[in-house]
Amino acid sequence: MPKIIIILGPTASGKTDLGLALAKKFNGEIVSADSRQIYKQMDIGTAKPDKKYGIPHHLMDITDPGEDFSLADFKAGAVKAINDIVSRKKLPIVVGGTGLYIQALVDNLDIPKIAPSARLRKELSRKSPAELAALLQKIDPATAGKIDLKNPRRVLRALEVFILSGQSFIDQQIKSQLLFEVLQIGLNPGAPELENRINARVDRQIKDGLVEETKKLAEKYSWDLPSMSGIGYRQIGFYLRGEATLDEAVAILKRDTRRYAKRQMTWFKRDKRIVWIKNTDVALAEKMVKDFLL
Repeated sequence: MPKIIIILGPTASGKTDLGLALAKKFNGEIVSADSRQIYKQMDIGTAKPDKKYGIPHHLMDITDPGEDFSLADFKAGAVKAINDIVSRKKLPIVVGGTGLYIQALVDNLDIPKIAPSARLRKELSRKSPAELAALLQKIDPATAGKIDLKNPRRVLRALEVFILSGQSFIDQQIKSQLLFEVLQIGLNPGAPELENRINARVDRQIKDGLVEETKKLAEKYSWDLPSMSGIGYRQIGFYLRGEATLDEAVAILKRDTRRYAKRQMTWFKRDKRIVWIKNTDVALAEKMVKDFLL
């Protein structure tokens, strides 16, 4: 099987920098496993890497913020990108923090082929995130126990699949024969350091123009879209709609980012195959990759 490297961990843990360092060292290309970086025009809020590094990136800036993009879409695109990278004798390095995206690749999940329903989504969108989570817990508890119930897009998709197919969303994700030999490197700088990194990132995003980026997007796209509900844009939306001051919105953004990072770690810690390191230990990561590739 083709060998691939996966760099994962909570937001702001240093995945991008380590992925770039390994790509330079081992003639690699990056495959993004981030459910927000797929969107065009969303650069600051999704912390996309600076293009000046010259490392090819795949599955980034591939869809409009107003379009649907499913787990099945990600897996198909990622597998195609990885096979293309391998065919050119380069090393695929998957970088991201979306746990379900990564699991779909590692375990070759057979994703439910249920097409999105605009009618059903419109009906469900009338409910609050808490109501949607409660409904999923009632009708599909197996899925509710395994996905992030605070991610409206994930909850909505799980409800959609169950209602349209009559089967549990999580039960339909069958593990098939593995496609790749995988080394998963997880970054865990520790809670105090991660909080400092999150605070610094948010401050930098505000300085770099996150408010202006969000304002431009809001002129074209509804706040109800999955793309606009992501961390960063949702909180700045509070400020733009006059529901909070900028200082309050920034404080909420930092808090919500910390909570999201905690949920990411909870997800990843279930996979005992992940090898954890501190984000600063580039030399150790390089050794691990070198040994893996032998």
